[in-house]
Amino acid sequence: MKKHNIIKSVWIMTILALSTSVVAAAKPAPVSLTPEGKKLEAHYSKMQADLKQAITRLEPKVDEKKKAEFTKRLGKLENVTPVTKKVMGNDVSVKYGPGNPAFAEKQKEVVTAARAVMKDIDAFLAGEKDLATMAKFALLTHATPNRLAGFAQQGEKEKALIDQLLNDDKLVVQAMTLGGASGGNYGQAMRSYTAIQKATKRSHEGFFQVWALAVSLQYAHDYYVYRDIPTAESLVNYYQNYLKAYDDKILDPIFDKIGGTGWNYRFVFPDSYTLEDIDWMRKVLRNYRPDHTRLEYRWRYCRIVRSDIPYCGGVDRSGMPADLSNIQKFFLEGGICGPRAFVGQISGYAFGIPSRRAPSPGHGAMAHWTPDGWTTVLGPHISFCNHINGMPPMEFLLESQAQEDPKGFKQALMCKWLGEALAENAPRNYGSSGGFWRLLGFYKRQAIVEDQEIEDVGATGEELAESNISTEKEEIKQIKIPEKFRKITVAKDGTITIPVAACKAPKNGDKVLFMESIDGGMQVHYGLAGLRPELLSYRVDIPKAGKYKFTAHVCTVTMDRKFLLRINRRTLVDVNIPYTKADWMNTQPVELELKEGRNQILFTQYAPNKGVSIKHFKLKPVK
Repeated sequence: MKKHNIIKSVWIMTILALSTSVVAAAKPAPVSLTPEGKKLEAHYSKMQADLKQAITRLEPKVDEKKKAEFTKRLGKLENVTPVTKKVMGNDVSVKYGPGNPAFAEKQKEVVTAARAVMKDIDAFLAGEKDLATMAKFALLTHATPNRLAGFAQQGEKEKALIDQLLNDDKLVVQAMTLGGASGGNYGQAMRSYTAIQKATKRSHEGFFQVWALAVSLQYAHDYYVYRDIPTAESLVNYYQNYLKAYDDKILDPIFDKIGGTGWNYRFVFPDSYTLEDIDWMRKVLRNYRPDHTRLEYRWRYCRIVRSDIPYCGGVDRSGMPADLSNIQKFFLEGGICGPRAFVGQISGYAFGIPSRRAPSPGHGAMAHWTPDGWTTVLGPHISFCNHINGMPPMEFLLESQAQEDPKGFKQALMCKWLGEALAENAPRNYGSSGGFWRLLGFYKRQAIVEDQEIEDVGATGEELAESNISTEKEEIKQIKIPEKFRKITVAKDGTITIPVAACKAPKNGDKVLFMESIDGGMQVHYGLAGLRPELLSYRVDIPKAGKYKFTAHVCTVTMDRKFLLRINRRTLVDVNIPYTKADWMNTQPVELELKEGRNQILFTQYAPNKGVSIKHFKLKPVK
C-alpha cells in the first residue's frame, strides 16, 4: 500500500473511532448497585411502570380503513428497485431514502396516508399534560432505572440532581425534545447543567438556557476534551469562553438566532478540540483571513480549508515543532481528507456554528449547520455518510429539519413515545418498517418538512473532497478601497508608513486579495492560489536620500517563507517572513538604499509560496 493510502487509512480510523463514540456508549453494562441503590432502582422502575400504564390508556382510536391504507402504502416501500449512484467516483447502490427517486415518490404517498390518520388524533396530540407524562416515561426508558440509581446512590447531591430533574415536568419535556442525554447519562447532564447555571445568571433564561441545557445533554460523560478535568468544569469553562466571545461580538451574528427547538445548540461546542485551539482558530479567521467570516453560510469560516489546507498525502509532521497543536500543524503543509475535515470543523465551532464529523466509506468530511439546513462539506451528500453524531445520516438530517417546528415536532415525539410504551419496533430503513405509532412519529417529521417547505441544502465542495481544483468557475469580487486607506504618511521622526492598499492599481486576483480588516482598516492577502507570482508596485517619495530600515506588518500561519523586494528596478532584497501564529507582527528590519524623490518598490513572493496577510510597510531612516 502506498504511504499516502496508509496515512489516509489511519485518519479514517481516527474519524470513525471518534464519530462512533455515541454509538459505542449507547448500551453500557448495568451498574453495580448498593442496597440503597437497589431501593432507588425499584423506585424508578415503579415510576416507569406506572407511567407506561398511564400512557397505554391514552392510545387513541384510529380509523381502521385509514390505518390499513397507511400500512398498504408503507408495504410498497420495501419493493422499490435500487438505483446506482456515482459517489466520489464509485458506484453505490441506493434503495432507501430520497436518493432513490422511486422510493421518494412512494414515500410521499405514505406521508399523505399518515396525514389522514393524524387528522383523527388531534385531541391526543394537543395534550400538554400527556406530553409531560410521556416525556418522563421516555427519559426513564432511555436512562434506565439502573443507571439513574447508579448515579443517585453516589451521594445526597447526586440524588438531589435526579430528583430535581424528575420533579420538573417542563425541564423533562425540554430535555427530551432536545434529544435526551448522550448515552442516557442524565445525572451527568444535570451536574453540568446546574454547574453552568451556577456560574452565570444568564444561563437561566432565553436562548442562553437552551444552549446550556443542550450542550450538557450532548456531552454527558465523565470527561469532556480535557482528560484531567471533570465534564461539568470543562463545560463551564467552554460556556464562559463562548459567552465572552458572544459579548465581544466574535461569535457569528446568527448564534443567538439558531431557533427551532434549540436542538442545534447541542453541536455548537467542539467534539474534541481544546479551548486553546478554539481561541487560536478565531485569531486565524479574524486576523489572517477576515474575508472568510463574511461569506455565505455554506462556506463561511470553513472556506479556510479550501484556501489554506491543500490536499496532499505523505506529509511528515514528525519534524514539526512539538509545541504546536495538530490543528496548527495542519496549516504548515496541508493534508488529506482527515486534517482538512478537522480544520473545517473547528473553524465553525470557533464561531458558534453547529458542526459534526461526517465520515463516509474511505473518506473523512464534515457537516455544519446553515440557516437553510445542514450541509456536508468536502465530501459526498449527507445520505452517503456512515453516520452523524451516532445517527443514520438521513435520520439526522430529518431530525434537524423537523426540529424547526417546535409544536409539530413535539407531536411527532408523542407518537414515538406512545409506540415505545407499547413496546413497538423502531423505524428502520428510513421509515420502511417499524411499529405503527413509531412510524407515525417518523412520518409526522416528514409532514413537517413538507409543510415548512424545507429543502435539502445538499453537499458543498464535493469536487474538492480529494482535490485542490474546483470544477466551478469562481468569480473574484473586486473591492472599492477608500482613499484614506491608500494615503502614505510621514511621522515626525521621518518614518514613512505605506498602507498595503497604496499600491498602483490595487486589484483582486487569483493570488492577491484586498479586504477589510476586522478593525475596520484594510489588508491584503497573498495566498496559495494561482500559478504565477503577482507583483504589488509602490511609488514612494523620499525626502532625503540614504538608508532606511524596511519592515512589513504581517500575519502568517506557516513557516520558513520569504518575499522579494525590487528597489528602483535594480536592487533585489530578500525579506524573511516570520511565523506569527496568526498574530500581527513586524518582519525583521532590512536596510534599503533609497534616493531622494520618487522610488519604486516592487513586492512579490517566492514560489511555491504560502499565505501571508499584510497591513502596511514602514521605512525608518537610519541615523
